Amino acid sequence: MGSTEGIPHTGFHAGSSPAKDETRAAAEAARRRVRIMSATLLPTLPHAEPVAAPAARLALKTDGTSRGLLDGAWWPRSRDLLSELPSLTDVLDPLWGRITRIAVNPEHWPVIPRKIPVSGHIVKVGWFTPEIDPHKLLLLSYGTGRFDLLVVPPGTGAESAARLMAAASEYDGPLLTASALIAAEDARHGVSATDRPLDAEEAWEYEGGASAVSAAAPGRTGPPGPASRLIIGV
Repeated sequence: MGSTEGIPHTGFHAGSSPAKDETRAAAEAARRRVRIMSATLLPTLPHAEPVAAPAARLALKTDGTSRGLLDGAWWPRSRDLLSELPSLTDVLDPLWGRITRIAVNPEHWPVIPRKIPVSGHIVKVGWFTPEIDPHKLLLLSYGTGRFDLLVVPPGTGAESAARLMAAASEYDGPLLTASALIAAEDARHGVSATDRPLDAEEAWEYEGGASAVSAAAPGRTGPPGPASRLIIGV
């Protein structure tokens, strides 16, 4: 029986041969090339750019003294307060002072969130019925006063909306409530500018309102600025 001394064992195992080792090495190299090619060929996805919210559509009285029952008009794009109010406060905060509370009549608003995050602060939202006109938005500015806007229904046509916004922001017209302005537009031009009111079951969801807003409402004061009508985002 021959001796095995002097035979190197490094890299040696049963069933191994130079030909098999070369085959495995070639296969591994091919797999690496496939992985590298796959990684190289994957397209680079573009970075998602933030989409800016559209500007609020507003017509405001900007004289030193407010006259009438309204301080202007707002034409939202939807009845989603959570998405619509931030762009509105972005415009009004520099003009009227920081808006801290907003109240609506729930008749035309399907959902009324209690709080809405806006630029740099939180706005508390509530509702009253029948104290607030169904077509009006009440805003309270910290240390400044109360402001009332006609809410032009989102589905209103452009011409009808322009007439309503002009009527709400002019001083020489009749002293009409928000609902009276809407009704007058319907009567004169035969174009409905109203939304479907909430049914009894929907209205029940919002029972309880925001009574705290009532106690905090100061007396009406006029927005500052030159005597001109301001139309934004139309």
